[in-house]
Amino acid sequence: YIRLYGRKFSKEDHVLFIKLLYELVSIPKLEISMMQGFARLLINLLKKKELLSRDDLELPWRPLYDMVERILYSKTEHLGLNWFPNSVENVLKTLVKSCRPYFPADATAEMLEEWRPLMCPFDVTMQKAITYFEIFLPTSLPPELHHKGFKLWFDELIGLWVSVQNLPQWEGQLVNLFARLATDNIGYIDWDPYVPKIFTRILRSLNLPVGSSQVLVPRFLTNAYDIGHAVIWVTAMMGGPSKLVQKHLSGLFNSITSFYHPSNNGRWLSKLMKLLQRLPNSVVRRLHRERYKKPSWLTPVPDSHKLTDEDVTDFVRCILQPVLLAMFSKTGSLEAAQALQNLALMRPELVIPPVLERTYPALETLTEPHQLTATLSCVIGVARSLVSGGRWFPEGPTHMLPLLMRALPGVDPNDFSKCMITFQFIATFSTLVPLVDCSSVLQERDDLTEVERELCSATAEFEDFVLQFMDRCFGLIESSTLEQTREETETEKMTHLESLVELGLSSTFSTILTQCSREIFMVALQKVFNFSISHIFETRVAGRMVADMCRAAVKCCPEESLKLFVPHCCSVITQLTTNEDVLNDEELDKELLWSLQLLSEITRVDGKKLLLYREQLVKILQRTLHLTCKQGYTLSCNLLHHLLRSTTLIYPTEYCSVPGGFDKPPSEYFPIKDDVLQSLTIVHNCLIGSGNLLPPLKGEPVTNLVPSMVSLEETKLYTGLEYDLSRENHREAIARVIRKLLNHILDNSEDDTKSLFLIIKIIGDLLQFQGSHKHEFDSRWKSFNLVKKSMENRLHGKKQHIRALLIDRVMLQHELRTLTVEGCEYKKIHQDMIRDLLRLSTSSYSQVRNKAQQTFFAALGAYNFCCRDIIPLVLEFLQPGRQGVTQQQFKGALYCLLGNHSGVCLANLHDWDCIVQTWPAIVSSGLSQAMSLEKPSIVRLFDDLAEKIHRQYETIGLDFMIPESCVAIAELLQQSKNPSTNQTLPSPEKIKGGFQRQQERNADALRNYETLVNALLDGVEQRDLPWKFEHIGIGLLSLLLRDDRVLPLRAVRFFVENLNHDAIVVRKMAISAVAGILKQLKRTHKKLTIDPYEISGYPKPTQILAGDRPDNHWLHYDSKTVPRTKKEWETSCFVEKTHWGYYTWPKNMVVYAGVEEQPELGRSREDMTEAEQIIFDHFSDPKFVEQLITFLSLEDRKGKDKFNPRRFCLFKGLFRNFDDAFLPILKPHLERLVADSHESTQRCVAEIIAGLIRGSKHWTFEKVEKLWELLCPLLRTALCNITVETYNDWGTCIATSCESRDPRKLHWLFELLLESPLSGEGGSFVDACRLYVLQGGLAQQEWRVPELLHRLLKYLEPKLTQVYKNVRERIGSVLTYIFMIDVSLPNTAPTTSPCIPEFTARLLERLKPLMDAEEEIQNHVMEENGVGEEDERTQGIKLLKTILKWLMASAGRSFSAAVTEQLQLLPLLFKIAPVENDNSYDELKRDAKLCLSLMSQGLLYPHQVPLVLKVLHQTARSSSWHARYTVLTYLQTMVFYNLFIFLNNEDAVRDIRWLVISLLEDEQLEVREMAATTLSGLLQCDFLTMDSPMQIHFEQLCKTKLPKKRKRDPGSVGDTIPSAELVKRHAGVLGLGACVLSSPYDVPTWMPQLLMNLSAHLNDPQPIEMTVKKTLSNFRRTHHDNWQEHKQQFTDDQLLVLTDLLVSPCYYA
Repeated sequence: YIRLYGRKFSKEDHVLFIKLLYELVSIPKLEISMMQGFARLLINLLKKKELLSRDDLELPWRPLYDMVERILYSKTEHLGLNWFPNSVENVLKTLVKSCRPYFPADATAEMLEEWRPLMCPFDVTMQKAITYFEIFLPTSLPPELHHKGFKLWFDELIGLWVSVQNLPQWEGQLVNLFARLATDNIGYIDWDPYVPKIFTRILRSLNLPVGSSQVLVPRFLTNAYDIGHAVIWVTAMMGGPSKLVQKHLSGLFNSITSFYHPSNNGRWLSKLMKLLQRLPNSVVRRLHRERYKKPSWLTPVPDSHKLTDEDVTDFVRCILQPVLLAMFSKTGSLEAAQALQNLALMRPELVIPPVLERTYPALETLTEPHQLTATLSCVIGVARSLVSGGRWFPEGPTHMLPLLMRALPGVDPNDFSKCMITFQFIATFSTLVPLVDCSSVLQERDDLTEVERELCSATAEFEDFVLQFMDRCFGLIESSTLEQTREETETEKMTHLESLVELGLSSTFSTILTQCSREIFMVALQKVFNFSISHIFETRVAGRMVADMCRAAVKCCPEESLKLFVPHCCSVITQLTTNEDVLNDEELDKELLWSLQLLSEITRVDGKKLLLYREQLVKILQRTLHLTCKQGYTLSCNLLHHLLRSTTLIYPTEYCSVPGGFDKPPSEYFPIKDDVLQSLTIVHNCLIGSGNLLPPLKGEPVTNLVPSMVSLEETKLYTGLEYDLSRENHREAIARVIRKLLNHILDNSEDDTKSLFLIIKIIGDLLQFQGSHKHEFDSRWKSFNLVKKSMENRLHGKKQHIRALLIDRVMLQHELRTLTVEGCEYKKIHQDMIRDLLRLSTSSYSQVRNKAQQTFFAALGAYNFCCRDIIPLVLEFLQPGRQGVTQQQFKGALYCLLGNHSGVCLANLHDWDCIVQTWPAIVSSGLSQAMSLEKPSIVRLFDDLAEKIHRQYETIGLDFMIPESCVAIAELLQQSKNPSTNQTLPSPEKIKGGFQRQQERNADALRNYETLVNALLDGVEQRDLPWKFEHIGIGLLSLLLRDDRVLPLRAVRFFVENLNHDAIVVRKMAISAVAGILKQLKRTHKKLTIDPYEISGYPKPTQILAGDRPDNHWLHYDSKTVPRTKKEWETSCFVEKTHWGYYTWPKNMVVYAGVEEQPELGRSREDMTEAEQIIFDHFSDPKFVEQLITFLSLEDRKGKDKFNPRRFCLFKGLFRNFDDAFLPILKPHLERLVADSHESTQRCVAEIIAGLIRGSKHWTFEKVEKLWELLCPLLRTALCNITVETYNDWGTCIATSCESRDPRKLHWLFELLLESPLSGEGGSFVDACRLYVLQGGLAQQEWRVPELLHRLLKYLEPKLTQVYKNVRERIGSVLTYIFMIDVSLPNTAPTTSPCIPEFTARLLERLKPLMDAEEEIQNHVMEENGVGEEDERTQGIKLLKTILKWLMASAGRSFSAAVTEQLQLLPLLFKIAPVENDNSYDELKRDAKLCLSLMSQGLLYPHQVPLVLKVLHQTARSSSWHARYTVLTYLQTMVFYNLFIFLNNEDAVRDIRWLVISLLEDEQLEVREMAATTLSGLLQCDFLTMDSPMQIHFEQLCKTKLPKKRKRDPGSVGDTIPSAELVKRHAGVLGLGACVLSSPYDVPTWMPQLLMNLSAHLNDPQPIEMTVKKTLSNFRRTHHDNWQEHKQQFTDDQLLVLTDLLVSPCYYA
């Protein structure tokens, strides 16, 4: 209804519909497919939020939250107890987004209370909390409610965002939230304090490459911001009194403009392009909202913050340069065109002239086709703004004709893409402007402006243009006529490219003719007519194109055109067919074919006009329908089709449906001839010609498919047609005849495939065709939307579409009505035809099967419940006992079950009744005679079937209950007044009956479920069943695990037994299934609410304070008070989840109740349920367990195996449900496995131990103590035997064991791990592995084990000077985790875990000897521990190596970099880092270099800037030139990655400028050159500006006099140290060179003079001469592309000098 009529219902109904659906969608146990259906409908009803204000509707938020929690964070999905479709996440998020505006005012406070406790930054719950905030928090509250809305959380979350550094995943989600907040509340939030930080982060998020040797942190690539949201945020902050955002935006584009130049390319390019395309679009949307949109209940933008005209101009100016560069980029001309379209809407006078400046030369050039296609697509984008002129750009329209005339050569048969873009270009302009010659107006009126006069006189060229265009098209057509080759190779189709050109040509030509004046049209018509009758075309390519042009002409003006064409064609045809022999010729005369083709195309016009020629046309049909030649009668049938269609369709010219005339029953056309194919062609064309008039098929409905209390009749739409029911229904007549014929063909001549193809088409059209085909409609809908996008005016909105588009849309809407077939009734005649299709789908020829199956699937989708009727028929072919099924039938039936990619899949309908039949049949079909596993096609089919069922299966509901609340709202709907329905309310009895039916249905479903499980088990247990089908059956069984019903006992036994099956595939499925079954059997554990403040004895803090507070101190691990006795254990209050209490306590804090209230442990067999007994018996059987352990310790894929979570879940479930019942049997196995150092045995024991530790969650103290007595020795052995293959598995094992467990429960484990991580006994490798395992356990515990972290740090600190590289790397990683908890986030208390500052202070003390040393630090420590005490220096170098590993590891992981502490190490790193890129350097140097690269990319807070600069200044005075050089490379990256933070601090900019300019005069040549590069980079990203003081400074330096060369003694060595004067002079030249290179793609006004000054130094001594040459050659390289326009900036004399310099002197001179 909504698709056809929009929201045509009253407001009260609208609200009631929403409330009803809201109740339905949040039914707790609702089947997922129904939930998605309701949700999609609800989204549709809430889509236009202007329609309903907050006063009309209020929706609670909790039901949605419960749903998202249940589905997206499902606790059972990973165990295979719930199957959700992939789309469910998007549907749910969109649903929340649609309901958000209507959440009550207090919702925000409730949400914060609910989700704040999850905000523990070290835990995955942080991600969850921020995701919830992002999708749920309402931001569109009215201003008077802001104190209940964003003001409650804004400062807290923006503080968090500003202070987090290393881009964790949730940072991007905060950006999305802020973007939404800013858009909804423009003018109510002051963003100014955050602007530099926001822009710095956006710039960083683009990941642009800076400097020479940059290493990117991989996390930055994956977690970068979504550009779309960043753009929305920036747009919303623009405007307002301060203009700060615009200033930063200009800065942003200035700094990245050069990346847009077409010569640059990289993985970052797509992001930059997206930024360019989205930003103008977003600004246009904001302008539309502020100036043109109808006001609604949503908060309007206050006047003070609306965008002013000046704001818009500034914006367009700052983005224009990059867009113009991007026009020619290799990938992005499309994005540039979209950006230009939006920019031209705002400021045509700024945007269009530069585009035209680039277009005119591109139209002239012959050598650069890409330039032409790029500029034309951009001009198409700005076309509407260009021709509408307006007050900003009145001279716009004068450009139109010159552009059109110059574009004509683009119609070029040799360049396909150029041809297509030219067609689009011409069509766009002629759609926008009528082609009428107005030059005569000049004589009649004298009140025209200058521009208007010019325009009028120009319009005289229109006629010329149309004729020239036609000549071009004729040329194109003649060049694509390939007479000879076409005729020999019987190719039916055109090539793909030709068909595109045909489409382009015909649509462009028809657009031009539609828009012409009558005079021009008549000239054009005559021209086309002459062309078409003076040539004879072959009918496949050229013929189609010419016929299309003629058709376009006829369509525009039928009367005149038909006068010319019809009599001519008719006479030619009549003349050529007078001789009877022609009728039987196999090959017809070319002229005859061409005339037929022409005639059949030109009859596709308004039927009324055709009636004049009725007699002639009928004569022609009678003559030609019976031609023998296939081409001939096909064309003739086309003519018939078009005639019938023209006279019966409803289309935009007018309503035209003529009874009589052509409406003879088709039987009169039936020739009494043998040629079946020919007759079928005629019938098919009659049918699709007049499908619109023929009433649909009637007949008896097929009943009893499904019981229902509501009527299942079909909805009939009125489409403006009165069917003429007095005659017989031709549809039925055709159906009868065709069915007889079909059976005849299938029985007697099955190889007549061409006829069968046609019959299939006819059946499909009989069933569904009502005047148009769905796929054609879809493609037209698509292309309509594309054209609409390229032509619309987004700024004014108000649907100002051009008229042609509106007419198109009306037609499409009408067709939509004829196509709507929702839930057609399934009648007997449909049943017969679908059965025929099934017969065809299982016939012998694969092509026939394929075509029939496609039609079959389409038909299945249209009729209610017909699948239930058809499934048994399909399954008959698969029955094992049935004789005489051929392989073709078998395959056909399988394909029918599989379905196509979009339609229904019979094998997997969402319905118990259907699955109960299909699944067991698929398994049993393995015993059918037609089944052969030798045929790969059949094997592949079964694989596809199984894969599709697994992919598409969603858990089907067993108990569906409608809650009372839904019934209440439904009653309100029924009583609503406008429009009032005259239905009476259903009686209470009827409602009761409904509830009863519901219970019956649920009972049915349950019965079906059990039947299905048993049927599958029967199937799988058949003898002789091939293994493939056994696997398929077990796979299907595993889909039937659910979280609301335990599997039937027989299946439980089956899966447990299959844990020891021979095939590994089956074992894997059984392991997953048994883990799921154990979850189903889990007994619930009782919980109670506690008051954490009471336990700690401290009151609740007044404001939010995260981290270590007195009231959460009792959660910390404290080795003095861990529970070591039964009494202590039972009085402890254990909190398992790690995040509780870190940020705030939840309102209702629950923990597990004491032991005596939990389900009893140590039960005997009699106390268990039957399902539990089955498992108990098997696992108590030593043989079974032994076999299982043997299987589990085999290797699966060598070298690929990892710790397997499924197996872990299996053991965890066993020990949770049966506590320690199986320990005695397992103990000997565990001891044996631990001692065996093979990879697979170690992995097996690790999985079991992790399962044991996690499964013992609710055991009593005695049992736990006994468990650890067993485990501690095992773990000690395991840690000694650890190998390179197994250390990962042990790490995972310990991490898994500690996850979500109170550390006080695991004190045995932690004490064991901390015994002696670095004993050195097993060598360096074992030490590294032990650290890895320990780190896994501690990292899971996060902030709750400060004592252990301190102990570990104390233990490690003396050992930091380790010699072995692998141990160093591991220590670095462990240190990262130790200090991870020390974060500098807002509202966070100082941590009691180890702190970085104290640690760093101790380190610096030990590094002092290195700091003070002046000489180069070489790495001369060999990889062995020397005997005796080493000197402090060597110790220092070893320590430094470890520290570098720590700095590198923490660069990517921690949340906030400890900048102040790292700064103290910087001078040392500068000294070590090498200058060249050379991998032969030792580890120390390479690490130092990498470390600097990572640190320079770090995000700085404003208060840290002076500190960094101070360190850089100190180092710049260092005696080592390596250090001075490295300062510059560090500076480049650091400034770019923190650009706006620096720009916001004028002192910092001054300091950096002084630093770079003073290093230009460094005595070391490499440092000088690097300083020049840095300077040009800073100028290029607009950090420094090229002002006159700087220029004068360099020019002064250039003028430094050089000392005269002294005559040397012949024997003395030349002085290598350059004189101070030479250095100064070189500095000046370098400075000028840097300025020249800082604008690589344009020529600013100061450039020419600078180049002249430089050229004066060409003959200076080296290194000056070299520098000048390099600069000039670089200038030439970057300016070469656009030299023509750059030349304009120079005077003639300057050009002479330049040319001399740039052209290399001749070798032979």
